[in-house]
Amino acid sequence: MPPVSQQPRLDAPLTSLVEGRNRDPFAVLGVHADDGAVIVRAFQPAARSIDVRLLPGGELVPMERIDPSGLFEARLAANADRRTANDGFPDYRLRIAFAGDQLLEIDDAYRYGRVLSDFDLHLLGEGTQLRAFEKLGAHRVRVGSAVGVHFAVWAPNADRVSVIGDFNGWDGRVQPMRLLGPSGIWEIFIPDLPDGEKYKFEIRTRHGEILKKSDPYGVAFEVPPQSASVVRDISGYAWNDGEWMASRPGSLCQVSGPQSLAKRRIRTSRGESNAVRSISSSAIPVIVARRVVGSRRTRLFGDES
Repeated sequence: MPPVSQQPRLDAPLTSLVEGRNRDPFAVLGVHADDGAVIVRAFQPAARSIDVRLLPGGELVPMERIDPSGLFEARLAANADRRTANDGFPDYRLRIAFAGDQLLEIDDAYRYGRVLSDFDLHLLGEGTQLRAFEKLGAHRVRVGSAVGVHFAVWAPNADRVSVIGDFNGWDGRVQPMRLLGPSGIWEIFIPDLPDGEKYKFEIRTRHGEILKKSDPYGVAFEVPPQSASVVRDISGYAWNDGEWMASRPGSLCQVSGPQSLAKRRIRTSRGESNAVRSISSSAIPVIVARRVVGSRRTRLFGDES
């Protein structure tokens, strides 16, 4: 195991990162320019050591553990010969050694930019994105030459959101997501993640509570009582319900067809406080709407329940 550096205490962004409170992990993890050099930083609490493999040559550069929590850093000399189109930074992989001499080489999720566009956020924010299920959730996408899974979730009141799964030891500190401005949407692109991986979103509330939630836009899940979502690419799925869909409109009726019920409680004009005080003497009116699925007619009828 590499010795821990005798550097000064971590600055505030790195301290909040190792404590699982950093809301902008892309500002400190991944590859960054620093005084004419290039810094690669990674956070892997379970790692014994990490090397940066520079491509295409394959040169290995050891990373220094700068904090016992598992924060590693490598400083690379600027070299124009190995720079790529990725914002002028070198192409690289992380070669991680775990206990028991287990080696894992991964592409670094923190060297990739955002996936959702400002227009996506605009439509989602005003509620006019009619295909939100294609933007939120887990989807296999291509970013440059890399293919992986893009995760996105709306959590406007969260202090930090991470993707957790077997691929990161279910540790919410390893892959915190990027907050896209005031939209409340968090995202991350994880390259080379295969189908079948189980995952959840770990949410740190503003009160410091840790919640682990299934994906509300997930397309596959574990068998109950387990509740993790499962990465599944359904872009090539072929639906076989064309005949049933074609016959459905003519087969519906108010007796045998499925129905959609909506119940709306109407406030009185006297105001909420007066209505609460007088609830025993006058019932608040209720409107119940019934609509047969496939029909344009909606029936309204009163109810005092």
